[in-house]
Amino acid sequence: MDQRFDVSERFAEGAQFIDGRLRSGTSGRTQAVVDPATGEQIHTYALAGSGDVDAAVDAARRAFPAWSGATPGERSDTLHRFAAALAEDSADLAFAESLNCGKPLKLSEEFDVPGSVDNAAFFAGAARHLEGKAAAEYSPDHTSAVRREAVGVVGSIAPWNYPLQMAAWKVLPALAAGNTIVLKPAEITPLTSLMFAQAASRAGLPDGALNIVSGAGRDAGEHLVGHPDVAMTSFTGSTAVGKRVAEVATATVKRLHLELGGKAPFVVFDDADLEAAVHGAVAGALINSGQDCTAATRAYVQRPLYDAFVAGVADLMATVRLGDPFDRSTDLGPLISHTQRDRVAGFVDRARAYATVVTGGEAPQGTLAKGAYYRPTLITGAPQDSEIVQSEIFGPVLVVLPFDSDDQGIALANDTPYGLAASAWSRDVYRTGRATREIKAGCVWVNDHIPIISEMPHGGAKASGYGKDMSAYSFEEYTQVKHVMYDITGTARKDWHRTVFGDRA
Repeated sequence: MDQRFDVSERFAEGAQFIDGRLRSGTSGRTQAVVDPATGEQIHTYALAGSGDVDAAVDAARRAFPAWSGATPGERSDTLHRFAAALAEDSADLAFAESLNCGKPLKLSEEFDVPGSVDNAAFFAGAARHLEGKAAAEYSPDHTSAVRREAVGVVGSIAPWNYPLQMAAWKVLPALAAGNTIVLKPAEITPLTSLMFAQAASRAGLPDGALNIVSGAGRDAGEHLVGHPDVAMTSFTGSTAVGKRVAEVATATVKRLHLELGGKAPFVVFDDADLEAAVHGAVAGALINSGQDCTAATRAYVQRPLYDAFVAGVADLMATVRLGDPFDRSTDLGPLISHTQRDRVAGFVDRARAYATVVTGGEAPQGTLAKGAYYRPTLITGAPQDSEIVQSEIFGPVLVVLPFDSDDQGIALANDTPYGLAASAWSRDVYRTGRATREIKAGCVWVNDHIPIISEMPHGGAKASGYGKDMSAYSFEEYTQVKHVMYDITGTARKDWHRTVFGDRA
């Protein structure tokens, strides 16, 4: 392993970052941070309690007037320095992300970390472009203008699958728009969120503008969502937990942004480039060990290509190398925990009663047995209404089903509660055009699956939630639109007053 630093030494002061410094949690309970590749504890810390959340929210509330009152240029300058600080920390961030999450180092180095640095650079520029309608006379007697104002203190909750990137997606648009923020990372993966906040502080972000509370969801998370001084909640996670977040947030009528589960369809028409589709399906299904809400999970393949597609995917999956995340030849790391590995195995084992496991479907033995590894798994023959097709598995499992007509393929793609992402594979621009219009998802890729970019929005529909991360569209979530209207006549008695008193002048 490329041991860059000792985790326990680095976070000896605690795993809470409040008002510009690390501190210990006060819940009275501890949390182990585990390396999922070995099952070994790499750190233990004191969890945040409600008092820590209160302190973090208070710090954010006190920092809000100055940060929201800064000019867009001043906020932009700070975020540019933040992007540079993250770039300087790239090697340490990649190490910590792979150690804590089991990601292959090449994924952390080439996807998670540079994507987060790019996000910071993007929002540094976007901070200067909080646009509204042009000031104009929409009424003959008035000039109207639109202001975008910060919402206030944002309480965000991020998941464990992409701790660094989700911190970036939550924090950066909120800060760029002038908000202050309290972020609760998943308690099992707090390391890179804490490092992210430390880099922001080093870049000159005012104390209290970004706070991290590392605590359990039912304690720290629910207290944060329900806090009366939190004006907005942004949550990424499962649909089931998202429903609970919405329930708690409703009590204080705060703004809510939800990015929830997914069950992305991968629709292959009979004129598709078969080799491209096979490679795209394996990469799209296995990225981050399948622990990705946009991962390709349901491949619908038009019948003329079905058999060749299944054979090609099975052959390619067999070449994927499981191993030590810090071995640069490793393709697939472990799942986040043995609990998650067992959950995925449960889905597959139950599916054996009604479907065929073509390849995979087991945990490896030997040197990898101590880790939370699970082999790439391909399943065929499952009914459309079965659990393996309808439910989010969050593991390296791809289910392939055939379809006949284009109508049927698109109908099957839409036939789950989710609507986060999808892809369509064809050489025919009219076919793919129809698919992009009719598949109900927040993102539809054409002849690819998974790539994201800072300039474009990410967010779902249906049970996958609402609201957008990344891009300038995220400012719709993190700003309050205010209409300002100026009288331009100087007339004391307006013509419309007669509807309340008197006659027309």
